[in-house]
Amino acid sequence: MHFVDNAEVNRVLTFPILIEAIAAAHRRPRMQVLDGFLGNENGQYVTRSAVDAGRYMMTKMFTSFPANLAVGKLPAVQAVCVLFDGTDGRPLAVIDGTEITHWRTAADSALGARLLARADAETLLVVGAGEMAQWLLRAHLCVRPSLRRILIWNRTAQRARDLVALLAGESIAATTVDDLDAATREADIITACTRSHTPLIKGVHLKPGAHLDLVGGYTPQTREADDEAARRSRVFVDRRESAFHGVGDILQPIANGVIGESDVLGDHYDLVGGAVTGRQTDDDITFFKNAGGGHLDLMTCETVFQRLGKSLR
Repeated sequence: MHFVDNAEVNRVLTFPILIEAIAAAHRRPRMQVLDGFLGNENGQYVTRSAVDAGRYMMTKMFTSFPANLAVGKLPAVQAVCVLFDGTDGRPLAVIDGTEITHWRTAADSALGARLLARADAETLLVVGAGEMAQWLLRAHLCVRPSLRRILIWNRTAQRARDLVALLAGESIAATTVDDLDAATREADIITACTRSHTPLIKGVHLKPGAHLDLVGGYTPQTREADDEAARRSRVFVDRRESAFHGVGDILQPIANGVIGESDVLGDHYDLVGGAVTGRQTDDDITFFKNAGGGHLDLMTCETVFQRLGKSLR
């Protein structure tokens, strides 16, 4: 069994490689997944397991401590993944799960944008300037190189300014915005990763043709877009089972009678496999909920393990 640290994960992964690997995995049968949760939103321990039948098995163990962000020394989410051989049960590798989380979350959203966003999208709005923001931004730029303008909004303006400075070091030009409603009206793609319990993105301000990528809300109480955003949109998720398991951006509009379960038109398995149509016209507003799940962690761990090749055999 081998230990794969964050440097090795980052050395072998790129977004083009991972996005294509995740797309290919969605052409295979659905994986079995199982989640376990202990604690609460202030300090949570989570296990996410997945089985890719006849290939690999994996469990990701992670903690979520949002207060870490205020201190600034540790990320809110820290994780480790254990990968097993799916043919004989051998433990193969322990992989830095924090980096796996960054890569798979951003690649999941980028695949959603590749399938749903307009090909000529020019303005990207990033809502929230936490650790995931830079990853989501890079991933969206990968699948939509047409993006020319990047706007960043955060409740705490200094964090948005810090992210702009970080991106400038990578020769990525971005600007901060104070008026989220005005920025929403300008954006072709909106990616949001916050822990908000109150909707930040108002559907009335979404322009025709916009693509909405909701990442942060992961409990029934957390929510990033309002009912009107769901009502105006063609709604998709990354995996139906994850989305209906307990994310507010899907469950709350359904509970409020704004949409029904049948209005969630499909997930990545449906879209990649061609079972459903994503965007039908240039003016369609598309709504994508990145609900996550252990299957995405396993897809990413598989990709890392295979990219490392014989060095881990």
